[in-house]
Amino acid sequence: METIPVLPPPATESPTPWNWARKNLFSTWYNSILTVVCLIIAFQTIKGIIVWATTKAQWRVLEANLPLFFAGRFPSDSYWRLWIVTAIIALLGGLTWGNIQRQERLWNPPLLIILGAAVVGAVISPIDLTSRLYLLGIIIAAAASYAIGRQVYPKIMDWMPAIWVLSFPIVLWLIKGGLGLTEVSTNDWGGLVLTLFLAVISIVLSFPLGVLLALGRQSSLPVVRLLSTLYIEIIRGLPLIGILFLGQVMLQLFLPPEYPKLDRVIRAIAGLTLFSAAYLAENVRGGLQAVPRGQIEAARSIGLNTPLLTILIVLPQALRIVIPAIGGQFIGLFMDTSLLSLFGMLELIGISRAVLANPSYIGRYAEVYVFVGIIYWIFCYSMSLASRKIERTLEVGQR
Repeated sequence: METIPVLPPPATESPTPWNWARKNLFSTWYNSILTVVCLIIAFQTIKGIIVWATTKAQWRVLEANLPLFFAGRFPSDSYWRLWIVTAIIALLGGLTWGNIQRQERLWNPPLLIILGAAVVGAVISPIDLTSRLYLLGIIIAAAASYAIGRQVYPKIMDWMPAIWVLSFPIVLWLIKGGLGLTEVSTNDWGGLVLTLFLAVISIVLSFPLGVLLALGRQSSLPVVRLLSTLYIEIIRGLPLIGILFLGQVMLQLFLPPEYPKLDRVIRAIAGLTLFSAAYLAENVRGGLQAVPRGQIEAARSIGLNTPLLTILIVLPQALRIVIPAIGGQFIGLFMDTSLLSLFGMLELIGISRAVLANPSYIGRYAEVYVFVGIIYWIFCYSMSLASRKIERTLEVGQR
């Protein structure tokens, strides 16, 4: 019987940067040309940006108006209330993120880089000394709460959603005032404070409403299914700008004169919530349809009624499946708050337009909108990271 010779394993190249580049960037002559052209374009682009940012840009417009970008016309003697709100969010966020990261290293390199960048940014930021100390204290508190969140028993962290909910009345009291604090009109809310308030409340309200609409569209009751379908299709057939126009301008024309005027922030939140819920409902409905039919039949075979079947079996799996779509929907809702600047609300874009209307800063569009764009990117990218972390934790797409 002929024996098969044992061959040596195939030779492998050492994983050096040059071997990787030769394999992926310079594998053929046309790939080499394309790589060189792209590198030249990238170099010229980055060089142009650096030259503009260091020699031509006039960043004084940001330094002089930094409080406006972050707090709008909020009274300066009440800024301490906003710092407390920031500290509450940082503490709860650190605890939550620390618990999510329990399986990771305590201080991994990306986290250390972010923490270091935050400290450096707080030190060199063009704000007064008191605000710098507030900011440094909040960063340290967030880092400490992150470390504590990793050590807390997971069952205790099950109460975090309730703690987040209970913190909202405190945050609202600090921002709006009353009950011993000077009341601040919503007309004085602006900048990042208003943008975050609109986005967070709209996200929190649109999620349960969207889930209910998705369940209603799947309902066996004809009336519930018809009403849910009509709402979803009508809202999805309208542009968001039209819904916001109806809420901000036309609504008061249809109400009786003696009816009290609704606060414009409430009207804005209602418009964003109603619009986002319709799209969220379709995302959730896709998840509901993806749940295997066999699991529903198995749950019924052990005696679960329809409400328990939906809450314990169907809905958790459906939401797990559509986490990427829900994350994208929330990011889109955060960016959609910029449309409210068209109706005179001084959120981030509205404040930017107000600053640029000042004759002293005419023509400083690039500096202002680059700064605002960076703020939007930071929050949207953070939401994207959180969504991907939840996906990995729940092993979405893996089983």
